[in-house]
Amino acid sequence: MKWILTLFLLTSLAIQSQKLPKGFSYIKDVSPTIQGELRYCHNNNFMGVPVNGYEENILIVTTPTAKALKKVQDELATRKLGLKIYDAYRPQTAVNHFVKWARVINDTLMKQQYYPEVNKRHLFKLGYISSKSGHSRGSTVDLTIIHLETGEELDMGSPYDFFGVSSHITYENLTEQQKKNRQLLQKIMRKHGFRPYSKEWWHFTLRGEPFPKTFFDFPVK
Repeated sequence: MKWILTLFLLTSLAIQSQKLPKGFSYIKDVSPTIQGELRYCHNNNFMGVPVNGYEENILIVTTPTAKALKKVQDELATRKLGLKIYDAYRPQTAVNHFVKWARVINDTLMKQQYYPEVNKRHLFKLGYISSKSGHSRGSTVDLTIIHLETGEELDMGSPYDFFGVSSHITYENLTEQQKKNRQLLQKIMRKHGFRPYSKEWWHFTLRGEPFPKTFFDFPVK
């Protein structure tokens, strides 16, 4: 009877996890103190529904990216700060879901929260939605900085995934503290090998990423 129970438990674990492609890692296995909140697993995102391809709130990136993030986390920890990741590897299936949603012009459920000043039909032209995403190559992350003890996010002046000029990294209409918080994020991410995206203060891609032309489509689980 005991061996049957053991077999059942092992089978259950196998179902719950997956074998990642070579060169990818779960962030929790490399830097377990990094926090994650995959918004696309739930309704709290610009579409207002869970996104196809996101099956669990689990962070996956290429192994070099995970190691670079650990260096960021270790340095922030000396200041009692840490990383919180909103999105990491993103399957092409999810990107296709974004594109499909963007083409339904009258679906504006989350407009007031995420893109109040942007006409939805212009999301492609303005670079907020694309048929391909660097996230699908596995070395791009969306993140912020938190206080390790409380989990409270540093005030960056605009929410994550907000489509508007206030999310641009050069935006100046911020308080001094908000500017300092953004500068800290930009400085420490650049220091450890990441390049930013000008329209999103939270978006970074590892320089010299291992799969610069490959867009993956395995699920997040």
